[in-house]
Amino acid sequence: MLKRNPYYETALASIFTALVFVFTSIFTIVTPPTRGFFNFGEIGVYLSALIGGPIAGLIAGGIGSALADVFLGYPHYAPGTLIIKGIEGFIVGEFFWQFRKLKENQRRLVTVIVSIAVFSFITGFGYKGINITIGTSKEENILGINIGVFKAFIPGYIFIIVAIMLSLLIFYLGWMRGISGIMILACAIGGLEMVLGYFLYQVFVLNYGIINALSEIPVNLTQMLIGLSVAIPVVNSLKEMGVSVEGT
Repeated sequence: MLKRNPYYETALASIFTALVFVFTSIFTIVTPPTRGFFNFGEIGVYLSALIGGPIAGLIAGGIGSALADVFLGYPHYAPGTLIIKGIEGFIVGEFFWQFRKLKENQRRLVTVIVSIAVFSFITGFGYKGINITIGTSKEENILGINIGVFKAFIPGYIFIIVAIMLSLLIFYLGWMRGISGIMILACAIGGLEMVLGYFLYQVFVLNYGIINALSEIPVNLTQMLIGLSVAIPVVNSLKEMGVSVEGT
């Protein structure tokens, strides 16, 4: 990893912290069972980590997301967010760098392990199906749009199908040569830490119960998928324009 001037690192982390704050705050949907909210924050976290590296990802992911929690009226999540999303940003940046240094057979071994872990994680909590509730008739998101209440039951076979498709996608991309597959692996690992971290925080710190905490896992998985779907093409486009990306 290239050594950078500490003033440059500080400025970079500050810019990305603001970026994460904006992405987290710009659009939100309330999730009543856990008193949390859906957001686009993962886009900012992944951009910070992939472009700025693990330290920028750590600072921007943790501080930017926690400040957004306080600003949006969810201070009870701020302490957990500071740690969970800070670790997420660090993991994405660090794994991105480390994966690039692995030999092809080592990277493929990691890919197999991650694919199995993703499949086991998703099917493990969702094989029985999950009831979810999103939105509320009494609150509006930051854009002032009242979305009402959305309730649904996601059957277990949906989770199994998603688990198979996602694990196969990770396996395929990790088996390929190329920077995009490595970025997807790094974001997937960091995203799973985020999903698991909030589940544990909601169960053991906020005492919302396992059922309520489980209901938000599909929401957090969606945030992860949206985040990597947007961040990775943006990073690739920036690279083509000559912007320096961590480790490249």
